[in-house]
Amino acid sequence: MTTRHGGDIAEMMLHWSPRSPFVRKVMIAAHELGLGDRIKLRRTVVQMAQPNSELMSDNPLSRIPTLVLNDGTVLYDSGVICEFLDSLHDGSKLFPSESPARWMALRRHALGNGMLEVLILWRNERERPEAARSEKHIAAFQTKVDKALDSLERETAAAASATLDIGDIAIASALSYLDFRFTDHDWRTQRPQLAAWYAAVSARPSMRATVPWQD
Repeated sequence: MTTRHGGDIAEMMLHWSPRSPFVRKVMIAAHELGLGDRIKLRRTVVQMAQPNSELMSDNPLSRIPTLVLNDGTVLYDSGVICEFLDSLHDGSKLFPSESPARWMALRRHALGNGMLEVLILWRNERERPEAARSEKHIAAFQTKVDKALDSLERETAAAASATLDIGDIAIASALSYLDFRFTDHDWRTQRPQLAAWYAAVSARPSMRATVPWQD
């Protein structure tokens, strides 16, 4: 893989948190592309009920990840940042350009992202006081996640390929977050193909360097 080290990537600053799955997706991509050491990390705390005023000067939505280039250009969200990083090298692309590989990668990316969004909503609902908790919503979130896992079991090879695309990275990030935040959810037993794929992907240096509980 050839990486272009032009002035636009002399230094990039990423608003970052070690437990954000969307941040992790960006960092996995950066490591896969050989750009991990080009990104300066700024620990940024975000909360749904308390906007971060400093972050909002770069991202008015007060969301991470947010990438700031050395010329002041700001990029968000995680998909946009990953695609930008993918433009900075001449090797195998995370975002394939040719059909049908492109549409499969983008569709799997959408599925991984969607799983993360549902998992975050599910976790937030489970952490509400019992009197305010909606068991109906919790059941719906679990159903959606389980159906997504079943779909992935049907389409996922038992072993990881030599390279990852953006769909693989999004799905791996979702499975990692599921393990991290839902330790009581046994998703592997009925999905051996997906479990084997994830085990192989998890052994990659990019995954080991970005485990969500590291500070």
